Amino acid sequence: MKRDPHLLDLSRDHHHALVLARRAETTAADGTDDDVTSTWETIAEAFDADLAPHFEVEELYLLPPIDAAGEVELVRRTRSDHERLRSLLASADDPRSRLREFGERLRQHVRFEEQELFPTAEATLDAAQLRAVANASAATATATPVERAAVRDAKRSCPK
Repeated sequence: MKRDPHLLDLSRDHHHALVLARRAETTAADGTDDDVTSTWETIAEAFDADLAPHFEVEELYLLPPIDAAGEVELVRRTRSDHERLRSLLASADDPRSRLREFGERLRQHVRFEEQELFPTAEATLDAAQLRAVANASAATATATPVERAAVRDAKRSCPK
């Protein structure tokens, strides 16, 4: 599937997310308790470094114009998926069952974004909006967590 060049960085992130999802599902099914613990550590690191910034770009730059275009359900599902993945990471429930659900949800979420959300973005966002997504994604890739937090806070405090 040909992807708009402005969404390529986010789409590439999805490849890494699918690798992580597969590892989570495989470890949950067949791994030892030590493997489960190690995989959660890997997921926490990947979340901080890759998934959280990816989610922030989507939530701050991609979802608002899609929502404004009337695609409320797609935005609701995306935000709900992000929140569930965050909550699974933070939960103290059974690590193996959380790992299984995390992997399944992450895999399903990536497929949803690639098959539904991104095609809708390509059809509804104008060039400036798509460029803003690309610029935010590029800036987020090189920013420190503190710098990302400052941008996120500034963006959220701006009037809509």
